[in-house]
Amino acid sequence: MAPSSLDRWRSCTVSSRNSLAGHLRTFFHDHLIAQRNVSPHTVLAYRDAIKLLLVFAAERLRKPVARLGFEDLGVETVLGFLEYLEKDRNNSVATRNARLAALHVFYQHVAARDPMVFAQCQRVLGIPAKRGLSPEVDYLERDEMDAILRAPDRSTAAGRRDYALISFAWQTGTRVGEIITLRACDLQLDPPPHVRIWGKGRKERVIPLWASTAAVLRAWLDERHVDPRSPAPVFVNLRGQPLTRWGVRHILMKQAQSASKSCPKLALKPVHPHILRHTTAVHMLQAGADPSAIRDVLGHASAETTWRYARINLEMKRQAIESYAPIGAKAGSPIPIWHRQPDLLAELEAIGRRRDYVEPETSPHRRVTANSP
Repeated sequence: MAPSSLDRWRSCTVSSRNSLAGHLRTFFHDHLIAQRNVSPHTVLAYRDAIKLLLVFAAERLRKPVARLGFEDLGVETVLGFLEYLEKDRNNSVATRNARLAALHVFYQHVAARDPMVFAQCQRVLGIPAKRGLSPEVDYLERDEMDAILRAPDRSTAAGRRDYALISFAWQTGTRVGEIITLRACDLQLDPPPHVRIWGKGRKERVIPLWASTAAVLRAWLDERHVDPRSPAPVFVNLRGQPLTRWGVRHILMKQAQSASKSCPKLALKPVHPHILRHTTAVHMLQAGADPSAIRDVLGHASAETTWRYARINLEMKRQAIESYAPIGAKAGSPIPIWHRQPDLLAELEAIGRRRDYVEPETSPHRRVTANSP
């Protein structure tokens, strides 16, 4: 007996749903893990992007996620999803582009695996990244950083932990994900002290430690009775569990709020864990460190990422401007006005005698000065 139209439709629908499930299974288990061996954080990033897309498509098409087929995830759905991220979830352009990049990798995998949906995948792969604003990168000045380091109450265990965490983060410029996964065995506290960091892409780097930072970390481990050779986490909460990203953020915001009493400028800055990384880079540049060395310390894949800190450093911009004299100025001219203590009366009295001000063109008429009769 020949199958009816309804039977053929049901067969195609089940096949479509099975193909979507198969694409997802091979993408995560075969492509990402078995073939590319990406880090667990990368797997989670791809998972979150695809999960958000599936939930959005189910709500848009008014069907359960389990009944979605790959044909439901066409270019119109993906474009609507990207708009939903920006307008409804208030995601930034950078987050929108990161989600799109993850979807591009998934659709590239599906296009290579199933030629029947190649055209659909090509249309999605043709969606470009969106250009957005490039805001200035925030960092802390030395006095602001000193105020935060003085804020923890080191008479308590929590205060000593906070001081050790902030000191380590500032000196090494490590990412928050690298801080919370730091183990005691990654530290070498005997001379010469250093720490072994596992960064993005499972890249390993070794960062020297100041003697003062090593002493603080050694005291913290001794207080917790942690063997320096053990894989125990270095920074834990009050229950002895490893700190989370939100835990580190809470600690830093709490200490920054306390420090703002002595340094009011901190109340105007968005203090978060990654700002310490920016601060480390800027302070190293101010100290004259080579950008290539800073790149190795921070674990940047590109030198361009490191050079952006030179562009945001106001002190270096000021020095660059002062490295050359204005047009018409002579060598040895007075120091710029922003370096002098403001003395309004003295400035007014000196107007007729100084030559570092721009004078009007010579005139056949006698110039009137303060000393003219």
